[in-house]
Amino acid sequence: MEQEIQDFLNFLAVEKGFSGNTLEAYSNDLSQLVEFLGSHEVKRIERWADVDKAAIISFILSLKERQYAPATLARKAAAVKSFFRFLTAEGILAQDPTEDVDSPKVNKPLPKYLSIEEVNALLEQPVRNHGPDGLRDRAMLELLYATGMRVSELVGLNIEDVELEEGFVRCLGKGSKERQVPIHPEASEVVLTYLTKGRPALSKKGASGANEALFLNRRGERLTRQGVWLILKGYASRAKISAGVTPHVLRHSFATHMLQRKADLRHIQGWLGHANISTTQVYTHLTRDHVRQAYDAAHPRAKDEKD
Repeated sequence: MEQEIQDFLNFLAVEKGFSGNTLEAYSNDLSQLVEFLGSHEVKRIERWADVDKAAIISFILSLKERQYAPATLARKAAAVKSFFRFLTAEGILAQDPTEDVDSPKVNKPLPKYLSIEEVNALLEQPVRNHGPDGLRDRAMLELLYATGMRVSELVGLNIEDVELEEGFVRCLGKGSKERQVPIHPEASEVVLTYLTKGRPALSKKGASGANEALFLNRRGERLTRQGVWLILKGYASRAKISAGVTPHVLRHSFATHMLQRKADLRHIQGWLGHANISTTQVYTHLTRDHVRQAYDAAHPRAKDEKD
C-alpha cells in the first residue's frame, strides 16, 4: 500500500507541481488512512482493492471525532479522494470508493469590510502629509478603493496603465488576464496630482523600475506589497480604526459598497477580475447583513423588542 502512496506523491510533485509542504501534508493524511484501515476500528484491510465506501466514511467520521479543525478535515478528505481518483485513473482500481462520498463542508468566514465612514476617515489621513510620499499614499489609497484592485495589481501598475482622461486603469490580474476598471473623477485628480508633484520628487535615476512604475518608495524603486501594507496599517491606526485593515479589506469594502448602492453584480465581477460569479456572490451576504442591521435600527417594533 505504501508503494501506491509514493507513486501518487511523485505524480503530484512532477505532474501537478505541488509544494513540499502540501506533499508532506498529503503523505501524513494517507499514512493516517493506512493506519486506520489496519486498526481494530474496521475489518483489517491490507489492499486498496478491499477499501469500500463504508470504510472511507468510517475514516472521515473518526477524524471528526478527533475534533480536527474544519479546514484540516476538509484537506484530509480531499487528499483521500484525490488518491483514489489517481488509483482509478491508473487502472489499479476498477471503481473509486470515494466517488459518492460527500466532502466535509468548510464554512468560510465572510470578508471583512469597512463602513463608508471608516473609509472616508482612512482616506483623509494622507491629506495631512504634504510631502511627495503623502501625495503618493493618497493616490494609492484612493485608487485601491476606487477600483477594488488587488495589492499585487496596484504595485504592478506602470504609468502608462493609468488613462486619467478616459477615466480607466488597466490591471493585470490572476492568470495574466488584463482588465480595465473605471476610475471616478476625484480619484483621477488625486492620481494626477501625485504624477505631477509627488512622483518626480521620489524618482531617482538608476533606481529599479523608476522609469515606468507608477508608485515608488523613498529610494525611487517600485513600491512593494509589504510596503503598501505597512503604509495602510499606519494610516488605519491614525484613523483609529480598530478592525485589522489590509489592502484586501479595502477591496472587500469597494465591492460591498458598490453592491449596497445597487451596482450590477456582473459589473462588480468584471471590476474585481473574478473568473466565476460565485466568488462575487459572497458580497450579497454582506449586504443582506447590512440591510438587516439597518432594518433593526430603523423599525419601531424592532427597537421596542430590544428596549
